[in-house]
Amino acid sequence: MSMKRREFLKTTAGGAAAFTVLRGKAWGQAKPVRIGYTLSATGPYSVGAGITQGPNYTLWQEQANAKGGLLVKGQGRRPLEFISIDDRSEHETAVRFYEKLATDDKVDLMLPPWGTAMNFAVAPIANKYGYTLLGPTAVSNKIKDLQLPYFYALLQQPDQIMGAFAGILKELKAQGKISKIAIAYVNDLFGIELNASAATALKEAGLEAVDVKSYPLGVKDLSPVLKGFKAAGVDAFVGLTYPPDNILATSQAKEVDWNPPVWLAAVGTAFPFYRDRFKGAEGVMGIAGWNPKVKSAGAKEYFDAHVKKHQKEPDRWASAFAYASLQILERCVAEVGLDRKKIKAMVDSTEFRTVAGP
Repeated sequence: MSMKRREFLKTTAGGAAAFTVLRGKAWGQAKPVRIGYTLSATGPYSVGAGITQGPNYTLWQEQANAKGGLLVKGQGRRPLEFISIDDRSEHETAVRFYEKLATDDKVDLMLPPWGTAMNFAVAPIANKYGYTLLGPTAVSNKIKDLQLPYFYALLQQPDQIMGAFAGILKELKAQGKISKIAIAYVNDLFGIELNASAATALKEAGLEAVDVKSYPLGVKDLSPVLKGFKAAGVDAFVGLTYPPDNILATSQAKEVDWNPPVWLAAVGTAFPFYRDRFKGAEGVMGIAGWNPKVKSAGAKEYFDAHVKKHQKEPDRWASAFAYASLQILERCVAEVGLDRKKIKAMVDSTEFRTVAGP
């Protein structure tokens, strides 16, 4: 369900530049607000990037430019222009480009890449040059340890997520519905950190995993792991997964005829295409945090606009937080302009009402 590479690049990078050029005559000589970022159009991060962030970035750009551009305090509206590349799911590529955005392109604002490890890689650069970076797909205790005041994580963090998972498992075990827990995690910062939090959370809940297996980013076959869990009589599977491996694990569990009573997985379960692809996946649980029925201001309008533009629904976890991060930036620029220190000060001192809540 991820975009083809050509389509992704058209809508996230080239499409942004072409759009501002096309509207340039109507806006006269208004200087564009230039915003830089990378997103993964290829590689193992591309599925998540193409669902959670890319569509929201281009939706926001289209909406802002339809109103005449982004409102900048004291300057009126200025066209919104994106400068971006496919980072190919490579941390080094992203790091080099964010450095270039700050030193050569001197962009007005930055948006984050997709995923925990990518945010971990580029957050120090944004902090070094004083760009507020609002991360809607960063789940990491270690980022806090880096002490980066310009970086903000918008999602639940590892201890919260795994504490909730452990609470569910504890209740199910008390009911006699499960007895053996196993964990499979992606050997990337996201999976590593969640697994560490899982060990603590399970211990505090009086539980223990009978088996824990890691697998490489971009894995193509999880059947040996699943067969091992099946042979051990595991009845509660915890998958600390990225979207491609979540899909792979779900598909291969059917292939090896393993249907544990409890299936808890991480990123991807909240994606609409997961629901649509696996019609028999009722009862599968995962990480989520939003749906279009929430009472947050503009939630339904956001959902409808996303579907209208992209012909697909936003996911039920981080999509709304990605859009919310853009709403926060938009309000800051309208009220304090493009001064980066003032933007940070406003983020630190203001409660924002967004489609994801306050």
